[in-house]
Amino acid sequence: MPNSNSSESIFSQLEAYGHKKVVFCSDPDTGLKAIIAIHDTTLGPALGGTRMWAYKTEADALYDVLRLSKSMTYKSAIAGLNLGGGKAVIIGDSHKDKSEALLRKFGRFIKNLNGEFITAEDVGTNPRDMEYIRMETQYVTGVPETIGGSGDPSPITALGVFMGIKACVKELYGNDNLTGKSVIVQGIGHVGENLVKLLRDENAKVYASDINEDSLGQIAKKYGAEAVSNNTIFDIDADIYAPCALGATINTQTINKLKCAIIAGSANNQLEDESIHGQMLLDKGIIFAPDYVINAGGIINCYSELMGFSKKRTMQLTENIYEATRNVLKLSKAESISTIVAANKIAEKRIADIKKVKSTY
Repeated sequence: MPNSNSSESIFSQLEAYGHKKVVFCSDPDTGLKAIIAIHDTTLGPALGGTRMWAYKTEADALYDVLRLSKSMTYKSAIAGLNLGGGKAVIIGDSHKDKSEALLRKFGRFIKNLNGEFITAEDVGTNPRDMEYIRMETQYVTGVPETIGGSGDPSPITALGVFMGIKACVKELYGNDNLTGKSVIVQGIGHVGENLVKLLRDENAKVYASDINEDSLGQIAKKYGAEAVSNNTIFDIDADIYAPCALGATINTQTINKLKCAIIAGSANNQLEDESIHGQMLLDKGIIFAPDYVINAGGIINCYSELMGFSKKRTMQLTENIYEATRNVLKLSKAESISTIVAANKIAEKRIADIKKVKSTY
C-alpha cells in the first residue's frame, strides 16, 4: 500500500488533491471505521468502489482514498461518462472483520450523502457485500444480476485493459495483432484471470505471477500460461508488462530493471510518483498506458447499470477504450510529454468544458 505523510494536516492534503468533501464514518457498535472521499462532481455524482483493507495506519487509509478518488474523477472524464470521482475505504481485514451489520451501517452513511456518492465493489468487497449496502441505500451499483444489477465487473474491466494493450501494440508495431507477443500478467485475481484468457485466445505468450501459488498454478495450467515467481518478473524479457494487482509497482527501482516495451495493466495508481516515473518511462522509451484510462471497464459497467444500458452498449463503451488510449498516445507523442500528463490534460479539458456548460442557465 502507499506510504503517507502523516505530518501533513488533513486539510492540506484535501487542498493538494482538490477534494470537495471527505467523510469519516465511525460506529463502535459494528466496528465500522471508514472514509468516503468525494473529489469532484462537475460531470455528475461521484462514483467509486469501496475498498476494505487492513491499513497499517489511519493516515495510510486517508492517503489511499484521496489518491484513488482523484483517479476516479479522471477515469470517468476520459471515458466520456457523466460521473464524478469518489472512493471509500473501510479499515479492517475483509476476511475477519466484515459483517452484515458493518456493511449495512456503512450503507447508512452513504444514504446520508443523498446521492452525492455512489459506491461499488473494490479490493476486499464483492457483489454480496453490495447487496448488504443496498439494503440501506439505493446509491450502490455492482449488485448481483439476480436482483437487477450488473454483477461482477471483472470481465468488462479485463476487456478494457485488453483493448488498451492492443492500442499500445498498434502504436509500437503498426498493427494490433497480439499473436506471438509476450505478456507478463502480475496478479491473477478476477480481472487478471480474465485478461490471461483474452490474451491466450489471441495466441499471446503469457507469463503469469501471483502471491497465491496454488491459484497461480491452476490458472496457468487452465489457460496454457507460464507461472513465474513475483521475484523474477522484472528479469523477464517480454513485450508487455501488465500489472493487475496493487499499485506503485512502477518505481525507480523497477523501471531500471524493466525489459518490456509496453506497460498496460488494470492496477490502480501504478506509478509510485506520476511526475517522476511518468517522465522516466518516456525517457526510456517505454509506452505506458495510464491505468485509469484502460481499467475504466469496471466503472463503465457500473454506469451502464445506473443508466439501464444493454450489455451490448456496455461492450461498445468498453471497446472505446482502444481509441481513448490511442488519443493519449498521440498527444504524448505530439507534445513530447509523458502519457500520464497527456491523459490528465485530456481529462481536465473535458471537466473544464462541461463546467462552462453547467455554469450557464
